[in-house]
Amino acid sequence: MARPTSTARRELGDELRRLRGDRRGAAIARALNWSESKLSRIETARTGISEGDLERLLSTYNASAEERSRLHDLARRGRGRVWWTPYRSAMPAPYDEYLALEAEAVAMSEWETQIVPGLLQTDEYARAVIEVGADVDPDTAQRRLALRMARQTVLVREPPPRLTVVLDEAVLHREVGGPHVLQRQLQRLYESSLRPGVELLVLPFSAGAHAAQSESFMILDFAADTRAPIVHSEGLTGGFFHLKGEVVDVFREAFNDVRRRALTAEASRELVTRKSGIYR
Repeated sequence: MARPTSTARRELGDELRRLRGDRRGAAIARALNWSESKLSRIETARTGISEGDLERLLSTYNASAEERSRLHDLARRGRGRVWWTPYRSAMPAPYDEYLALEAEAVAMSEWETQIVPGLLQTDEYARAVIEVGADVDPDTAQRRLALRMARQTVLVREPPPRLTVVLDEAVLHREVGGPHVLQRQLQRLYESSLRPGVELLVLPFSAGAHAAQSESFMILDFAADTRAPIVHSEGLTGGFFHLKGEVVDVFREAFNDVRRRALTAEASRELVTRKSGIYR
């Protein structure tokens, strides 16, 4: 499967930073008559790079013919369109990066303490989440809702990613959008838990203290030899990526702890159906 566009752009930035090595960005920018911010934007994948600018940069780095060919290919793919391009004006800045990683992941492990994860939300539940406390106009809110619904197609791609979700029991009780919206959302959760590749577990109140009490997060794993696992966590001011291996390990240990303490998949479904009022 081809890399999503912004993923290709990010890989290009990583490679260009590697080629720069210990040389200061300011010195490279001066040599090319660029601003230092231009070089920084290219290296951090916030902008693409033209063929001519890339060739000048690679000449400065004395890149080999093989490196030049590979990096020009990444640059071409980085200038293409991705499926979320129409929604970009409604997206927070880091979200582009998250969508690229989500599209590439082969497995996702999510711990959620407050709300149903976006990949499993109904449209009315998602709207309630998007609109609460959000200082956005109705048009932006609608486009963010459409984007969230479009994201869910990742679960039906071929092959689909493995999705393991552990929900704090509080999520089943929090009436996001009101009791009827929550009821329909819980019905969707039950249906999602029956899909191939999806494992839904509930951490009951009776589990007590655990290792993941501080925040919700997702661990994204990728195909072998492509990239190391990454953790994404949400804060009041946006999302954060954790890339260091030792930090990712801390999050994985915390996830494994709540997964061990959670109800079984069958018991979790039973709890969801009881709360939703639907008996099967």
